[in-house]
Amino acid sequence: MIGRHGAVALLAVGLGAAVAGRGRAQQTTRPQLQPARASGQSVTPVFEGWYRNPDGTYSLSFGYFNRNTTEVLEIAQGPENRLEPGGTAQSQPTHFQPRRHWGVFAVRVPADFGEKSIIWRLSIRGETWAIPGSLKPGWQIDALAGEAGSGNTPPEIWFEEAGPRGRGPGGAWGAPRTAVAGRPLELTVWTADDGNARSSVASDGREGVPVSLAWFKHQGPGPVTFGDASPRVDAASGRATTTATFRAPGEYVLRVRANDASGVSGAGHAQCCWTNGFVKVTVTG
Repeated sequence: MIGRHGAVALLAVGLGAAVAGRGRAQQTTRPQLQPARASGQSVTPVFEGWYRNPDGTYSLSFGYFNRNTTEVLEIAQGPENRLEPGGTAQSQPTHFQPRRHWGVFAVRVPADFGEKSIIWRLSIRGETWAIPGSLKPGWQIDALAGEAGSGNTPPEIWFEEAGPRGRGPGGAWGAPRTAVAGRPLELTVWTADDGNARSSVASDGREGVPVSLAWFKHQGPGPVTFGDASPRVDAASGRATTTATFRAPGEYVLRVRANDASGVSGAGHAQCCWTNGFVKVTVTG
């Protein structure tokens, strides 16, 4: 199994034409090699790879590269942000933080998916990228089994004390919530980890460190403010609580990423060492 194709995908995105030249992406505008800028640039979807689920289905993991160093981009689901086939309103993000973000969501496909593909299409500022995800053997990743030879698997995450648990980029979904614009909504999540750390300089001395969390807006029409975007995880119970305040009514999805002792920098491209969790929130005025 292979755990580093996300790094290859990032290199290809950085070089502009490299991905398209290898037949793994299509772009309707001519790619440009541009220096990093604070704002004014576009965002590119990235196919990270696929992994097998315990029930025999597969998950296709996708991330993105926002070329801006400070500007956050918003691309609503619709003609400019859609998955094909399947329509627009699916699990892809509409909120894009600056720079590279690995495996922000996964699309589950059936066991007989075969040679078909799922295409994530993004259009912004005159650029359109169409990135296909498939089950090609060279794109298999160790998202659940742990990076080959490391003995390290990603943390578990769940949203109700006795609720279903998930691991990896596809992670787990909590029960839908409701909130009122301007009023904090309490968010609680539980995590558990195997206690191993991916072997790297970044993880030296971090064994036994509790899972670290990071909350993000994933979808939604307005700004979201977290009381603590990286709440402390209680080492004994695995429980962590924060709040989210929504400025505008609408339908939202929040994402929480749980990193093990490998740390954020050591657990990106390999996707061996972290897990996503998602919560749908309906916000009224």
